[in-house]
Amino acid sequence: MSIADNIKSLKKETEADKVILLAVSKTKPVTDIQEAYDAGQRLFGENLVQEMIEKYDQLPKDIEWHLIGHLQTNKVKYIAPFVSMIQSVDSLKLLQEINKHAEKAGRVIDCLLQIYIADEETKYGLGFDEAIELLRSEEYATLKNIRIRGLMGIATNTDNEKQIKEEYYELNTFFEGIKLSYFRKEESFDILSMGMSSDYKLAIEQGSNMVRLGSTIFGGRVIKHWKNN
Repeated sequence: MSIADNIKSLKKETEADKVILLAVSKTKPVTDIQEAYDAGQRLFGENLVQEMIEKYDQLPKDIEWHLIGHLQTNKVKYIAPFVSMIQSVDSLKLLQEINKHAEKAGRVIDCLLQIYIADEETKYGLGFDEAIELLRSEEYATLKNIRIRGLMGIATNTDNEKQIKEEYYELNTFFEGIKLSYFRKEESFDILSMGMSSDYKLAIEQGSNMVRLGSTIFGGRVIKHWKNN
């Protein structure tokens, strides 16, 4: 099927669940992204800052760009003027840097706290206790140019569906607890970003309302040719 057909099929499949579809366009050429855009897709996720900037310059300006890969503090300034959401916030230091450059750009940048749920040392993210500590901190309370919209998590890369379900269940439970404890009066805390092409159906079952899909939309990976983050 074409990219447009894949998007149409996925939107139909997830519509009943009210799930937001984020097209992961990392390593994909601008022509593929334009095809997805022409099919009505507006949310795209990138892992690398340099790649996002180059694509932003070449594509329609009503695209909502989400940074979903690990973000170094010294790269924040390059995307602060236009990024719609940073899903990979894994430290107070990074949040402070985003706030600083958002203020310079005269913006409020939406962010998700990335929570570490996988049984893999290579994954980034805050532990449950670290996320609570961040939200309780005096430093966080001073940040006026960021808005925490919810949580993001990446499950273990495994064929064990039971393990994946448990990891997503735990994150959903934590999401609901954080919402009650720290964002009860804020309707904007509403995004639980869980699930990729290999496990998005399990993620939706466990409460995800945003899935990050690459190969399901665009097909197999292209060899990476972009500069490093």
